[in-house]
Amino acid sequence: QVQLVESGGGLVQAGGSMRLSCAASGRTFSDYYMGWFRQAPGKEREFVAAISWSGGITRYADSVKGRFTISRDNAKNTVYLQMNSLKPEDTAVYYCAADLKRLGTRMGDYWGQGTQVTVSS
Repeated sequence: QVQLVESGGGLVQAGGSMRLSCAASGRTFSDYYMGWFRQAPGKEREFVAAISWSGGITRYADSVKGRFTISRDNAKNTVYLQMNSLKPEDTAVYYCAADLKRLGTRMGDYWGQGTQVTVSS
């Protein structure tokens, strides 16, 4: 199996930017589709973005299109989420996900522990 560790969260002002990182260990990173999900208090975990093993295919939730960019560096076993033009409604715990078969909303063979992102108005 793989272990996923997120980092890079914190407090940012609305309109600002933040980059999240997810470092993977275990099975070869390039075998996995990777994604980001988020969960606000009292809400269900929701899909944010996903990227194929080669990086050639990406998917985004409508709420983040044009603002967030997912990328991966297989040599570093790391996936990133660049978040620009942040809004207060982006406030949530962000989770990294890995999946061998699925790319999108239903992925999640493995999960990280999450990192808090708080966007102030």
